[in-house]
Amino acid sequence: MRVVLSNSAGVPLYQQIKEQIGGAILSGELAEDSALPSVRALARDLRISIITTNRAYAELAAEGFIATVPGKGAYVLPLDTALVREQLLRQVEEGLQSAVDAADRAGLDREDLIEILDGLMQAEPEHA
Repeated sequence: MRVVLSNSAGVPLYQQIKEQIGGAILSGELAEDSALPSVRALARDLRISIITTNRAYAELAAEGFIATVPGKGAYVLPLDTALVREQLLRQVEEGLQSAVDAADRAGLDREDLIEILDGLMQAEPEHA
């Protein structure tokens, strides 16, 4: 797994690390029991502070994505289906909020948005 950071993204570096590693875990790119780079190694590779990588790992651990074992490193935990659902719901909410914001700028109303959503869902075979 490769982590790519952007200083111009407007998102804190620790958050970018957390989102990319969390996304890789949710997508299955990082499997259960996979070892993550050490905090020091990741900080060195990304040329950032150990404090930044430590915060990202601490938040991933608090959310149940990884476990850190002193002296051994960080490992991917088995996915909790409730956790996965919550993360996916959060992504849907963020996407819908972006759509609502764009609709406001475009002068669309609720019915217009519902019509667009219905059209998109009907275009997807599993939603038909």
